[in-house]
Amino acid sequence: MALDAHLVELTGKHRALEEEIEAEIARPLADTLKIAQLKKEKLAIKDEIARLKGEGSESEVA
Repeated sequence: MALDAHLVELTGKHRALEEEIEAEIARPLADTLKIAQLKKEKLAIKDEIARLKGEGSESEVA
């Protein structure tokens, strides 16, 4: 159950980063370094979500 809660939290952070990226891109003078950093964070969260989902399915099979 704790894994599910963590996945929900990570998914929320991933969504919030996407919204922040979109908002920054929409600005007239978008900060490309900030966008790159946000995208890096978003990718790290996506990787963590994928890793946790993989671990979750493995433990269900075992």
